[in-house]
Amino acid sequence: MNPRQLRGLVLMILSVVVAVLVFVGVSSYLTEVNKQVGPMVTVFKVKQDLPAFTTLSAENTERDQIPEQWAADNTVLQAQDLDGRVIAVPLSAGSYVSTDLLVPVSNLDPDEREIAVNVDAVTGLAGRIRPGDRVDVYVVFADVPGLPKQARILVQNVRVVSVAGEQQVQAPDRESLQNVVPVTLALRPESALAVTYANSFAQEVRLVGLPPGVAQDRSKEPRTFDAGQLGGKAEPEGGNR
Repeated sequence: MNPRQLRGLVLMILSVVVAVLVFVGVSSYLTEVNKQVGPMVTVFKVKQDLPAFTTLSAENTERDQIPEQWAADNTVLQAQDLDGRVIAVPLSAGSYVSTDLLVPVSNLDPDEREIAVNVDAVTGLAGRIRPGDRVDVYVVFADVPGLPKQARILVQNVRVVSVAGEQQVQAPDRESLQNVVPVTLALRPESALAVTYANSFAQEVRLVGLPPGVAQDRSKEPRTFDAGQLGGKAEPEGGNR
C-alpha cells in the first residue's frame, strides 16, 4: 500500500469515526429532549377564521402534535369527536379546538324542544348562567295591543342547554347594533311557543336565576305585576322617617 492509499484509508476511518460520534451525540441529545418533553398527543386546530356556530369537519380543521404535558385534557380529541360538532364561539385561524368551545350535544327529553333567546349582560345574568342551570323566564309587555302593561313570569324552572359567545345583532330600532348572548333553553312545546312570541313582541325578556334544588311547588308565588300593585303612598316631603 503506497502512502497516498494509506492517507486515504486513514481519512476514511476518521470520517467513519466522526460520523459515528455525531450520530451518538445527536441521538443522545434527542433522547434527552424526549425525556424532558415527554410523549406527544394529537390535537386539532382550525385552518381559517370561523364564525360562531360553524360545523367542524376535515375541511376546516387539521391535526397537530404537541407534547402531552403542554396539552389541556379537553384538547386531546379524535377526529370522530369533532366531525359534525358545532363551535359555540368564533375561532381564529390556528386556534386549538377544545370541548368547552363546542355546543353541547343535545340531551333533550322526547317532550322537550330547544329554543334560543338573545339576552344581554343585564337580562342574561351578566354571564353567570351555565349549561345545566335552572332559570325562570320573565317578560315585560308594554306596547302590545290587547295586553296590559305588566311584568309576568312566563315559564318557570327552565333548564339551560347552552350559552354561546357574545354576538352583534341589529337593535330593535333597526339603526344600530347591540351585543347579545344566545342562550338555548329546553322547553315543552307550548312553552316554546310562548317564549317565541315574547321574544318577538315583549319589550324585554329576562332570565332569572334559581337556587340549586328549587322547590317544585311554587303555586303561591305571584306570576304577574303591574303598576296597580305598587304599594304605599309617597310620604310628604320633610315627614317623619
